[in-house]
Amino acid sequence: MNRIIISVLTKMCIEEPGHWYRYVSKLQRVINSTYQRAINTTPFQLLTGVKMRMKEDTNVLELLEEEGRVEFMNQRDESRREAKAQILRIQEENRRTYNKKRKEGAKYKQGDLELGKDRFEVEKIDRGKEGPRKTTTGVDFMKRWP
Repeated sequence: MNRIIISVLTKMCIEEPGHWYRYVSKLQRVINSTYQRAINTTPFQLLTGVKMRMKEDTNVLELLEEEGRVEFMNQRDESRREAKAQILRIQEENRRTYNKKRKEGAKYKQGDLELGKDRFEVEKIDRGKEGPRKTTTGVDFMKRWP
């Protein structure tokens, strides 16, 4: 909230930066009379139990709303950057774990059907079992038939 307050005060006293203190009470009134989603009411109403009666300064209210939107978008963008970095870390961890378990591909002789990238077309020997008769699989799931 302090970032928002400082930013709004800066915009309010742009013509006289040394006199920012003149705008603090006006800004405080607007903040205290503005609905806060976190508490489902205004701070003034939460404290006193009644709505604040005041002539709203729409300029200050607009500045506050704009700063709130900017802060929200910055937080959202930062959350997205953190999520992307976390996804990349997990993917790398998964890649390392997967590669540890992966077996080296067997070398087959000419005439064996190979699909590339250690993928092979296989056919069931016991055709009485459910599932497709022919399929493809990775070499790490295959064993030579004795």
